[in-house]
Amino acid sequence: MEITDNKKVIINLKDICFKYPGTKKIVIDNLNLKIHYGDRIGIMAPNGSGKTTLFHLIMGLLIPDSGTIEIFGKPVKTEKDFEGIRSKIGLLFQDSDDQLFTPTVLEDVAFGPLNMGKSRDQAKKIAMETLDQLGLIGFENRVTYMLSGGEKRMVALATVLAMQPEMLLLDEPSTGLDEKTKDRLIEVLSELDLSYILISHEHNFLYHLSHSLYLMENGKIYKGKKKHQHLHAHPHISHEHE
Repeated sequence: MEITDNKKVIINLKDICFKYPGTKKIVIDNLNLKIHYGDRIGIMAPNGSGKTTLFHLIMGLLIPDSGTIEIFGKPVKTEKDFEGIRSKIGLLFQDSDDQLFTPTVLEDVAFGPLNMGKSRDQAKKIAMETLDQLGLIGFENRVTYMLSGGEKRMVALATVLAMQPEMLLLDEPSTGLDEKTKDRLIEVLSELDLSYILISHEHNFLYHLSHSLYLMENGKIYKGKKKHQHLHAHPHISHEHE
């Protein structure tokens, strides 16, 4: 599946297959996906479709059984190959508790820049600027585990953006958010000058934030078309095999 033909490719997945060790079920089934700079791709993906596995393969957290992965024009296979990729592609986990692990919000958001070699002053500056961007000024000394679900979601996004990535992988970012926080998230993502893949089961959320819509089912991705301003069910997205 090719999104565009005239822009530089960020991610190119070719004939990717994957199943978890000790199981027979194929989770990713001969999947092809090509993402270019400037693409904002929405993928509607119900539970069990392989969506999280797809992101983990792109980040090198899992290794495909077959097929090839190219990122920024280079094949990536080994842990060493992926090490440089992870600072350029930001992954927002579906569960914010998997992303937040230090005592305070400021420490969590500054962790990425520190890990990338920034000084403490530089990392703090980046963290504060990122919190400000997300409307989270005043949160810096909050205890992370005591935040609400929506607050954790926004702080988790801040930890990703603080690393100043070139692309985002967003796994169900609106899950558990109230309408006010969801509207703020839509506003923030709309204003970012970044390419991203956004996976969700919320049709309207995808519609607001995506240039192109796709459907993921049973480890495969199908083309979709925006047929209606309010997407209520799967039939509103056509299934065109690639």
